Order: sequence, then C-alpha cells, then structure tokens
Amino acid sequence: MAQKKLQRFADIRTFDNVLEYPIDMPNKWKKFFKNDNSITLELACGKGEYAVGLGRLYPDRNFIGVDVKGNRLWRGAKTALEENLGNVAFLRTHIDKINNYFAKGEVREIWITFPDPQLRGSKMKKRLTHPRFLRLYQQILSNDGIVNLKTDSPDLYGFTMKIIELYDLELITANDNVYKDFQVSPELSIRTYYESLDIAGHNKVHHIAFRINKELPIEKDAELKEVFGVGLEEEN
Repeated sequence: MAQKKLQRFADIRTFDNVLEYPIDMPNKWKKFFKNDNSITLELACGKGEYAVGLGRLYPDRNFIGVDVKGNRLWRGAKTALEENLGNVAFLRTHIDKINNYFAKGEVREIWITFPDPQLRGSKMKKRLTHPRFLRLYQQILSNDGIVNLKTDSPDLYGFTMKIIELYDLELITANDNVYKDFQVSPELSIRTYYESLDIAGHNKVHHIAFRINKELPIEKDAELKEVFGVGLEEEN
C-alpha cells in the first residue's frame, strides 16, 4: 500500500492537470485553461468524482478539485486525462490556504461534497462551512457566487443552516432528503465514493445552496459557540 501511494505521488507530478502548491496563480487560471469560462471548485475533493462529473456535464465551464491528499486526487486526475477532459484540473493544497490561489471574483461556484463533519464540538472550526472558511471563500467568489454543501450528516446540515440564519446569508435552496424525489438534477445525481459508504447510516443525503452575500461579523462567532454549547477553552 505504501509503495502504491508513493507511485501515485510520483504520477501526479507528471500530470499536466495537477498543480501542487503553485505560486502566483491568482488571475492566471484563464491562461491555464486557455479560455475565459467560469470556474467551479470542489473542495476536499477526495477522488475528484464531483469535479470530473461536473466536467462531463458542462464542457463550457472549468472545474478544479482541491485536496491536500495527492494519492486520493490521483484517481480523478487520471480519469480526467483518460477522458480528455481539458476543463478539469486538480489543485493540491490545504483548504485554509485557498484564498492564496484565486483572485477576487475568479471563482463562480463552490461544491463541498461529503466532507468530514467534524462532529466533536472542539472540532467545530474545522467544519468547511464554518465562518472561518466562509470568509476565505468570500474573498475569491464572484458577487453572485454560490456555495453548495452535499452531505449525509444531519449535524453538518443543521449546523450550516444555522450559520445561514445567524449571519443572515442568502439561502437559495435546502433539501434534507435529496433522493426522496424521483427526479434529481444531474448535478445532484453525481455520487462520490464517500457517499456510497453512507457513514452517517441514516440513508439520507442533504443539499444546501447559498450565497455569502454579506460580511460575517467576527463577534457573531461567539454567539455561534453558545448556540452549539462550545466553550472557548474546548474549541481552542
């Protein structure tokens, strides 16, 4: 297994659709993709199923899967190369550095698909819909940019809905059971490896789409901790 992982790390260094901790990338993505099409990010992309799936659906848009684990994103990058999906790329970096790689307004949409829900209260700031991360996304999203969360965790779903309410963000849609209807949009029909595991074990998938259309005051973070019963000493 270790040898396989090392080989995959070696492979992605040769893939022209993978960038590892690149420098000076803001405002350079049009040159990278060789077009002016909009950019959508899949954050914590794992094996990159959503970036690849969206790339198949929308050839006139660009998609970038972002993850720090190169041996995972290898799968998506290799598939994109095999299928000649020139509109799909992968960025290896930490999510909390995402604003270092894009200029203001350079990203049109973000997908967060089946992230670790970080269920312990002490891990709340690691949730990818925590205001700590939303402030980073706001720095790179266009004014009408959209954030999507797809998760099987009712806790992360409820947490994110509370964030939207508390910070008065624009809720576009919220669905606590995506597959209850027979007709599911092509975007929501894409399934990841982690979705197939049904880690939460309650056979429901949730989806939220929203805009970060307002500033997120730091002082409200304390109120957020109170709502979820997290003390300063516990979270820190």
